[in-house]
Amino acid sequence: MSLVTLLPFIVLIGAMFLMTRSAKRKQQQAATMRNQMQPGSGIRTIGGMYATVKEVNDDTVLVDAGPGVELLFAKNAIATVLSDDEYNRIVHGIEHDLKSDADIVPDDASSLTETDEPAADASAASDDKPIDLGKKDAAEAEEPADAPTEAKTDAEPKKTDGDSEAK
Repeated sequence: MSLVTLLPFIVLIGAMFLMTRSAKRKQQQAATMRNQMQPGSGIRTIGGMYATVKEVNDDTVLVDAGPGVELLFAKNAIATVLSDDEYNRIVHGIEHDLKSDADIVPDDASSLTETDEPAADASAASDDKPIDLGKKDAAEAEEPADAPTEAKTDAEPKKTDGDSEAK
């Protein structure tokens, strides 16, 4: 056989070797991460539940999911071990302030466009008049509710099956 015919098979075997090697490396990283779990660590399970590790055994992990709720999981069911800051941010909503001395950017741009004019001018700019969106004509708004609707139905396009006009 020539080298040209063997080349696709060699490339295929090489690609399979690389894929299995990267998958094996990911499995080893996950196993070491699970073995480094300690009581008090925050975790996320493969089902997406956040909990705190209470006890670690050879194949199982006892976690505290809430007040009085202890669950027993297989170690393989632990997706990630979270850092304390990340766990507190996700579960308790506590943001760790890394840049306490830095300037805080406001959520809105109103403080960036402030002027020395009094606030009365700003309130005068907004009118309390309702905005006309053009949904009703003045004549339709004054029309009584029990008035005949024939004029309205004539203005609307008639619905057809689609084949009645094709003939």
